[in-house]
Amino acid sequence: MENSNLESIMSLIMYGGEAKSNAFEAIQKAKKGLFEEAREKLKAADEALVLAHKSQTEMLTQEAQGEKIEFSLLMVHAQDHLMTSLTFIDLAKEVVDIHERLSKI
Repeated sequence: MENSNLESIMSLIMYGGEAKSNAFEAIQKAKKGLFEEAREKLKAADEALVLAHKSQTEMLTQEAQGEKIEFSLLMVHAQDHLMTSLTFIDLAKEVVDIHERLSKI
């Protein structure tokens, strides 16, 4: 596997994990009624996703330009990690909103 592809794959894993961790922290902040901090964590999660998507786009661009991208279990793991993070962040945003609404009742 080429180093550039390995770097992209590891970036997907790293930034996807960072995004998911920030989303989890956002839920914890919301549970404590710290909604501004929760929103900041969600923003940080989105920013990490942008970096993950950048790595993914680099690989997609290479393949679209005809470069052969080696398929590996590590790549599958990275894509799975990213998709799980995306789903978790969407859910975290809803959970934070629900906690905020409930705090106003």
